[in-house]
Amino acid sequence: MEQTILLLIAALIVGISKGGLASAAAVAVPMLSLFMNPIEAAALLLPVYIVTDWVAVWLYRRDFSGRNLSILIPSILCGIAVATILAPFTPESLLLLATGLIGLWYCLRTWLRQGATEHHTARVSSGIFWGVVTGITSFITHSGAPPAQAYLLPQRLPKLEFAGTMAMAFAAANLAKLPAYWELGKMHGLSWSLTLALVATGVIGTRLGRSITLALSAKAYQRIIETTLFLLSIVLLGKAGWMLFIA
Repeated sequence: MEQTILLLIAALIVGISKGGLASAAAVAVPMLSLFMNPIEAAALLLPVYIVTDWVAVWLYRRDFSGRNLSILIPSILCGIAVATILAPFTPESLLLLATGLIGLWYCLRTWLRQGATEHHTARVSSGIFWGVVTGITSFITHSGAPPAQAYLLPQRLPKLEFAGTMAMAFAAANLAKLPAYWELGKMHGLSWSLTLALVATGVIGTRLGRSITLALSAKAYQRIIETTLFLLSIVLLGKAGWMLFIA
């Protein structure tokens, strides 16, 4: 019963993230990994990610950056292809460590440069790099938000445009992961009744996340995203450190 409750909480968090509070969703798999295999946790939540992604796409269908998507989506798909090959050979701890360091680096860099007001543009070279990293980390740990945000946040996009761009990029990414997850055997043996309950909870969370996003000021939204990213990065680094310690 306790495990089911935690799964439902994780699905709600995923939905809230897809509704606009980006990066919160990446907390879900590390949280579930405290009591279950990370691969099993990722497989259980993948249908929730896919459905809530497309609910978010509908909610933000008028708010997105076309240029950023044209750079990010092909790069993320390339990263997923790389991760499909590397997944059987790459220790999860190293992926968690890299993802956490990326998020921590971005937050500290941003907070130490509070006086800076310049806005970065959507650069192709940096977009390709962060997109590939996003695809790799998203495939293996569902923690693709930190590298994607490291690319998007410096552009200071309007909050709805930022949320919509994240939603559409990850809608493509998570859908692309499904065939590879199935081929690797990660989707076998799922309880579909539990999956449907998780998906329904995630959809409710998506609407809740959208409402919260609309209610927040642009400054508060930016601070919440950065704080969530910072806390998530600490969680990922802590988990990576523990896995390396007990190895």
